Amino acid sequence: MNVSRTPAAGTEVLSSAKVSNGLSAARLYLCTDARKDRGGFAEFVDAAFAGGVDIIQLRDKTIEAAEELELLAVLKEAAERHGRLWAVNDRADIAVLSGAPVFHIGQKDLPLDAARTLLNGNAAIGLSSHAPEQVDSALAAAAGPAGLDYFCVGPVWATPTKPGRAAVGLDLVRYAAEAARQEGPSDDGVPWFAIGGIDHRNVEQVVDAGARRIVVVRAITEASDPAAAAASLLAALDAPNS
Repeated sequence: MNVSRTPAAGTEVLSSAKVSNGLSAARLYLCTDARKDRGGFAEFVDAAFAGGVDIIQLRDKTIEAAEELELLAVLKEAAERHGRLWAVNDRADIAVLSGAPVFHIGQKDLPLDAARTLLNGNAAIGLSSHAPEQVDSALAAAAGPAGLDYFCVGPVWATPTKPGRAAVGLDLVRYAAEAARQEGPSDDGVPWFAIGGIDHRNVEQVVDAGARRIVVVRAITEASDPAAAAASLLAALDAPNS
């Protein structure tokens, strides 16, 4: 884990060991918006964590910075109560101000080394990847001086949360699984997650393709019982080992 965890002024951060162990053990990563149309953000994230979600990322392009920081404070409190992780997407300034333990960037966002400099080692950093060469680059970056901490592979299927982004299909999941195996034992390598259109109907296909960790959105955000939805997804991830 490439985080020094030196606290920013006015914030408290998790130790590098807790972040590293939490990220390595994480299997279910949830991205959620601010739930403006449904409300109950605090109750929702609490239920998702209770159901077994390991990381929750707030990703909502429609809210201003002040509101995002307020919601992140709610998310942080829930994560700490459940002993889980939480994440900020795209904005390094928000990540620093909120003391986020996890920060996620896309291929066209901040370069990894710049993000690492801005965060001053105070967050684990993840990167989206959409092609074999980007998977290769992510694996190489994990061993590089800037230190990538995890990466995502997708979108496996087309999803309205990423309009205009072409689906990569299960072949890229298989490629990532094989590439990661070549880097070393799966438990010791950089964590990676399959993402994009994954739900209860198709999660077994993703697992069969080699993924052991997933990122979901609507499979939990649109569920009538978020805790039960999370538990069901975890059961599907566990099925090959049962």
